[in-house]
Amino acid sequence: MSGFLTGREGFLTARKPTMVFLPQEVIIKKRNGEALPPDDIARFIAGFAQGTVSHAQAAAFAMAVYFQDMSMDERVALTLAMRDSGSVLDWSDLDGPVADKHSTGGVGDNVSLMLAPILAACGIYVPMISGRGLGHTGGTLDKFDSIPGYQTQPDNALFRTAVKQAGCAIIGQTADLAPADKTLYAIRDVTGTVESISLITASILSKKLAAGLGALILDVKTGSGAFMPTLDQSRDLAQSLVTVANGAGLRTSALITDMNEPLASAAGNGLEIRNAVDFLTGLHQDARLREVTLALCAEIVLMTNKAATLEEAHRLVAEALDSGRASEHFSRMVAVLGGPADFVANMDRHLAPAPIVRDVFLNGHGTIAAIDTRGVGMAVVALGGGRATPTDTIDHRVGFDRLAGLGTVLDDKTPIARLHAADETSAADAEARIRAAYRLGEAAPGNPLIAGRIEPI
Repeated sequence: MSGFLTGREGFLTARKPTMVFLPQEVIIKKRNGEALPPDDIARFIAGFAQGTVSHAQAAAFAMAVYFQDMSMDERVALTLAMRDSGSVLDWSDLDGPVADKHSTGGVGDNVSLMLAPILAACGIYVPMISGRGLGHTGGTLDKFDSIPGYQTQPDNALFRTAVKQAGCAIIGQTADLAPADKTLYAIRDVTGTVESISLITASILSKKLAAGLGALILDVKTGSGAFMPTLDQSRDLAQSLVTVANGAGLRTSALITDMNEPLASAAGNGLEIRNAVDFLTGLHQDARLREVTLALCAEIVLMTNKAATLEEAHRLVAEALDSGRASEHFSRMVAVLGGPADFVANMDRHLAPAPIVRDVFLNGHGTIAAIDTRGVGMAVVALGGGRATPTDTIDHRVGFDRLAGLGTVLDDKTPIARLHAADETSAADAEARIRAAYRLGEAAPGNPLIAGRIEPI
């Protein structure tokens, strides 16, 4: 009688057999352009996390998605499955909203360093889980490694303490948050499938969902220093991220911002920390950096109902910055996470200088009409401020500051940047690279700083 059940009328009915999950069937469906049911995606990612789906099968799946793409519903299912491959943080014990920001990466993009403490000063908790540099783009964690003693990989208890006491904590991804994403990204990196918008969307959002957020703002870059260089590509990515995040239950909006020139006037880890502290204390604020930072902060303030209108939100975040309260939250975060208690007040004592510091000039006079922003980022990598290979050690002292922006009129006394280098060999290479990244002309293009806004759905 095995395989049968007795029904209510006494008749024998067939027991529905348990189907063995075969990951290759999921790969074949997607290879053939079929839509995958949420359960297939969930079982595939769960198997990958548990080791019953091989790395070869995950690579084949990624390639199938790269060529056949995914619908928004499939992207939501993939994001949730990757979130559920590990732990999900719970912040219900906090007395305020919990939010975060994600940038798709750029050069001189140190917005996170100011955004987190500004939001904390507005009564919004920010448990920010950040990454390291990738290619020509700088990494938030690499910047914080410039600060002596700062723990970018604290245990969960210290992480929670920092969030509660400082209102914000900027740390690295822990091993138990979306672990399937970490492994799948490594596979995508070596199989030519990084650029898939579906896979990028799930990768970014699975970690943010695992962080237990109530709201998220996305800074999607466009231009010569962005991974998505055209406005159409950036808009497609932003729309995917907003649609999928809201579909997965996370209130999210996005701004599309310009990366046709470095956002801050500094590029390089310790130099961007210095730029951020000067920004928070009011000593120096790059105009473009201030506009983007406050615009992103205002979106979060609006989404968390701390303000009734976007105009009111802008006033609140500007006051949180200009009053000095944001600087106090940043100082507290650094101290709780192991950095110097007097870091903000005595930054020069704690940030090591580079042995070589000098101005870089461009041959010729005229107006800066174009900047290869990726080239500027690669010049920082050539100095040792980024990684050519994943195992490279970063020199946090090196990079550029006083970077000239589009529209600057150059003469014999106006440099395009000030170089910070460890040795003459790397200095000469970086000088050649940054000179090649700047082009003179009669006028600079009028690139809009904020090229688009996508509201929560």
